[in-house]
Amino acid sequence: MIYAIDGLMATIGGQHILSGVSFSLDAGECVALVGASGSGKTTTAFAPFGLLPAMAGGSARLEGEELIGRSEATLRKLRSRAGFVFQQPATALAPHLTIGAQLAEAWQQTGASRPTHEELAALLAEVGLDEPTRLLAAYPHRLSGGQRQRAMIACAIAHRPALLVADEPTSALDAPLRAGIMRLFDRLRQSRGLALLLVSHDLPAVVGHATRALLLDNGHVVEAGDARTVLTYPVSREGRALVTAMPRIDEPLPPRPPIGAPLLEARGVSVDYALPGWRRRRLEAVKAVDLRIAEGEAVALVGHSGSGKSTLARAIGRLGPQSGGSVHWRGEALPSRARMRTEHRRLIQPVFQDPAASLDPRWTVAEIVAEPLLRLRPELDAEQRRERVRALLDEVALPPDFIDRRPTTLSGGQAQRVAIARALAPEPELLLLDEATSALDVLIAGRILDLLLRLQRTRRLAMLFVTHDAAAARKLCHRTIAMEAGRIVER
Repeated sequence: MIYAIDGLMATIGGQHILSGVSFSLDAGECVALVGASGSGKTTTAFAPFGLLPAMAGGSARLEGEELIGRSEATLRKLRSRAGFVFQQPATALAPHLTIGAQLAEAWQQTGASRPTHEELAALLAEVGLDEPTRLLAAYPHRLSGGQRQRAMIACAIAHRPALLVADEPTSALDAPLRAGIMRLFDRLRQSRGLALLLVSHDLPAVVGHATRALLLDNGHVVEAGDARTVLTYPVSREGRALVTAMPRIDEPLPPRPPIGAPLLEARGVSVDYALPGWRRRRLEAVKAVDLRIAEGEAVALVGHSGSGKSTLARAIGRLGPQSGGSVHWRGEALPSRARMRTEHRRLIQPVFQDPAASLDPRWTVAEIVAEPLLRLRPELDAEQRRERVRALLDEVALPPDFIDRRPTTLSGGQAQRVAIARALAPEPELLLLDEATSALDVLIAGRILDLLLRLQRTRRLAMLFVTHDAAAARKLCHRTIAMEAGRIVER
């Protein structure tokens, strides 16, 4: 037996988060923890290893060694027998170290000698990365989302652990990349004999790859057994709710709010980046794209990872560089990013993929939501700003007492609602939504989509919805535009 949990309990700040969770994992097996946001999945995965600010009880044994109740020094040694794959590789990988340096550090966790360049390149090749020698010298920001996730998996297996703990490893990836990562996990389980503990809200991935599944709700296991049975024919109320909430491409379309006059027009927008090296080559990320959005219209921008959709959205919103072309607002050319005036900044507001990374953890919700008002609505005094924050929280269906909470105390769905409230604060006319639901479970993502539909109706907001979820795009948007290799290939 590689890993066994018996009667696991956890409390945070005196509040019970987990009660009586039990399961075991053998070599080559995959156990999936599924459930809604806040059900206790991540706590179950990480609390026994001391990776969360939680008091753990019960028993958790890794290769026969008890984890619960051990000192931090002892836990540090025991953690070297496990590998960890976190949900957001962009924040989990050190931005100031090359991929090769981070791999070498992971390789030496168990006291092994420093690896050779060839050994590190072979490790990247094992996780399916092309041009591994070049990538060893690259920094994380130079990699696509799928490449970063594979690099993190390489770091997790570099020291040859017996157990791999993966927390939502595919949530931010498009469908082909999700399938590729899950096939990689299957291959590693077979070739290395890894035991895999998988935390996921991607039910189709779990059904196709997990051996067994545990469905959690409010810190309790409400259903457990064969993964395909539990997640295809659930008997619990919570399981049926999860399966029902899965978006379907053949659902009837909701009523669409009417669209108005032309609002934003991108004409021949191009974006390129300098590639590292002495040759001074450049990467064309977006190639002469034309795009139009009308008042109150929601447009979906879909495509594979690396297709250029987020780069295009950032250029349109003056959040990223633009190498060529122009962007017009109601027929008038918008100034460049460096010359954007306050009145232009107010019109276009972004909502990013990961609220945990885009919300300042040191600030209260009131400070986060009020921040745009300080510069974009300077005529408001402190009391008016606070009243405006209360009204915005009510609009995004958050209780008034959230005003003094901090992002670390919020669930993913709650944090994303705060991010939407912040974007709404300066009264924008266009929202840029960059994968705004991809990091959320199906229940919470559905509620965020319902919120965005309501904002469409009540505020007549235009939206550019960057997504890899075709069903979500169909539910929210009037039109869909597909990108590939920096170009629009279908409308």
